Amino acid sequence: MPFYSDDIIEEVRSRTDIVDVISQYVNLQKKGSQYFGLCPFHNEKTGSFSVSPQKQMYYCFGCGAGGNVFSFLMAYENMTFKEAVEELAPKCGVTLPQREMTYQERARADKRSRLFEINKEAAAYYFKMLRSDAGTKAMEYFTNRQLTHDTLHKFGLGCTSKYSDSLYKYLRSKGYEDEILKDSGLVTIDEKRGGHDKFWNRAMFPIFDANGKVVAFGGRVMGEGEPKYLNSPETEIFNKSKTLFGLYFARKTRREQFILCEGYMDVISLHQAGFDNAVASLGTALTEGHAGMLKRYVKDVYLSYDSDGAGQKAALRAIPILKNAGISCRIINMSPYKDPDEFIKALGAEEYEKRIQNAENSFMYQVRMAEKNYDMTDPEKKSDFQKHVAHMIVSEFSTQLERENYTESVAARFNIPKDALKKYIIELGQSGITTSRDRNTESKEAKLQKNRADDGMKMSQRLLLTWLVEDASIYPKINTYISANDFEDGVYKTVATEVLLAYEQGTAVDTAKIVDMFMEDEDRKTVAALFNTTVGELTNSMDRSKALKETLLRIKKNSLEQAQKHGSDLKSLVEGKKTLQRLERLEISL
Repeated sequence: MPFYSDDIIEEVRSRTDIVDVISQYVNLQKKGSQYFGLCPFHNEKTGSFSVSPQKQMYYCFGCGAGGNVFSFLMAYENMTFKEAVEELAPKCGVTLPQREMTYQERARADKRSRLFEINKEAAAYYFKMLRSDAGTKAMEYFTNRQLTHDTLHKFGLGCTSKYSDSLYKYLRSKGYEDEILKDSGLVTIDEKRGGHDKFWNRAMFPIFDANGKVVAFGGRVMGEGEPKYLNSPETEIFNKSKTLFGLYFARKTRREQFILCEGYMDVISLHQAGFDNAVASLGTALTEGHAGMLKRYVKDVYLSYDSDGAGQKAALRAIPILKNAGISCRIINMSPYKDPDEFIKALGAEEYEKRIQNAENSFMYQVRMAEKNYDMTDPEKKSDFQKHVAHMIVSEFSTQLERENYTESVAARFNIPKDALKKYIIELGQSGITTSRDRNTESKEAKLQKNRADDGMKMSQRLLLTWLVEDASIYPKINTYISANDFEDGVYKTVATEVLLAYEQGTAVDTAKIVDMFMEDEDRKTVAALFNTTVGELTNSMDRSKALKETLLRIKKNSLEQAQKHGSDLKSLVEGKKTLQRLERLEISL
């Protein structure tokens, strides 16, 4: 249930200029009736991000991101719908009614707010401590790691005191009770010892969420002590499997990929060297949650894990997780150094850039790592390795083209007879070995053919809806031939219903309002696409008229086929065929 009425939401939206809001984040240039700029949701060099003041919507023709002004704030600032409404209301002069939260809602909201406050206070305390006499040891540590004052400031680095209760006493003096301090993960409450700090005698690394709020900390012990690195436990505002160190800074990069590291210092060193696209998981192996976060910003990730055995195993675990999320990955070779921090200090940024340019294809990396498990001087083991490689190729790649390309590359690089490898791959394929990406009974080719047909029909339906909202004169010329039932069930049909109903009632189509009928991000992107579809340059009315009729015929024929397939009654089928015949004879003039 929404926090505010539809009327209030509509008032905020209608009184807010989406161009004004988005221009605070994106440099927009007016072209015709629309505004264009570089998309803030993916890296690009040419502006495919459009903002329409008429539709009060934005849409990226590159990555498909789209929606209204609420959607933009929800995606860019990671706000909830309610938070987006509350952010815009005072700026456009709308006073929001006070809605009473339930006791549980209020308690949770208050607790989260106080946890954010506590982390902010702790970060400021640690930051100040580093720059005091008590921070001499930690400052020496950071200086020895060759970090500049600008870098220390950018990442908010700090330190604790050598006493185990200094932060606890400080936060108590600020009015925070033991119960909330315990839930923050920064303090442990013990019956015998009382309150004492989770972190003490450590250099401190604040962990920011994607919006720049401090949600947790990492601490590196000064001198002897275990564990060497310690992270905050999970709390209501900190989820390790969905948080990436450095993401707040990396999301603003203009590079086309992220560099994924293992440690804080790797990320910080890379940023200081100019690689502002570096991030790291937080003392845990890469998870699907991390991959999902990465997918929001980039399509390509370069792994810059440690070059030792543990780092190699971590890379091998990360590759399939990234691939399953739809992310292409390559591996940066750190040798002869252990990690990016050591590499940068020894060889510098220019050499690291070269390693990026020569990063290894992830599949070739997997093959190279597999080779280490076989004694290549033993003919039998060598044969076993070659068979294993064949299995890898067949399991990983579904098309003949992919298999042939990788067969050739693997054979050349690992000194494997190409013909023998190719023959074994063919035998495996004939024996029924299927790919990891295609294990159901339907063939890949059949799937592709079906998807192409589905995509073509969706394109036609999107195109018709875009034309309808952009040119009101079209509706009276086609309204007797088309209905919402001719559109795909779900988002398409719901949107078509709203568009056609608006014209039927003689009102303008409020595209931005339709977006708010859907709460899921993917649904909102779909709606945005429905109102922002083009089919090349149709420069004259004859071309547009012809394209419109062809689009209508495709939609109507598909609708009739679906009706027959699902066993519609005879009367409806007869009427549908008559409508199609009339449409075939129709002359549309735009």
